[in-house]
Amino acid sequence: MSKKTLAIFTVLIAIILDQVIKIYVKTNFSLNESVTVFSWFQIHFTENNGMAMGIEFGGKAGKLFLTLFRIVAVAGIVYWLVGTIKRKVPSAVVVGIALILAGAVGNIIDSVFYGVIFDDSYHKVATLFADQPYGTLFHGKVVDMFYFPIWQGILPEWIPFKGGEQYTFFQYIFNPADAYITIGVALLFIFSKQAFPKEEKKEIA
Repeated sequence: MSKKTLAIFTVLIAIILDQVIKIYVKTNFSLNESVTVFSWFQIHFTENNGMAMGIEFGGKAGKLFLTLFRIVAVAGIVYWLVGTIKRKVPSAVVVGIALILAGAVGNIIDSVFYGVIFDDSYHKVATLFADQPYGTLFHGKVVDMFYFPIWQGILPEWIPFKGGEQYTFFQYIFNPADAYITIGVALLFIFSKQAFPKEEKKEIA
């Protein structure tokens, strides 16, 4: 398999899987509904209005700016991926960049389209292609569902700032697209020498 084919295959499969999972959760769970798979793993449906980890970003104007910024960033990642494919690099580097691209596109799809194809999920299951959607184009909410409360308890008093408080590790809820980006970054870190080769300095005669 050529590296170009590998990149296209990785991006397409990753985006399809991301959207299938999100649409399933959106059309089968009401907001904040959860199912315990294991004691340390839950499917917990929530929606993200802004950046990663639920950070808000300046209301509707900020949301629009963030979505447009992501689209520009995707164009940059595509350019980066094409340039990388032309070089002799390990397949893991190509897969890493392809996963970052797929993750970015997956969340962009939510942000751009979900507001006009779904109604809201408050106390009910959302309808796909609803007559009365919850938002507008470019103002959709990103669907999150993976929750890993591996440990919950009171932190020791000697821990700075958080000592003595209730704490959950890992407390953030994320989606497949977020996971792709994390895995992609990890692969690029492992293969950093091949992903970011240093240009040899020419000696001046």
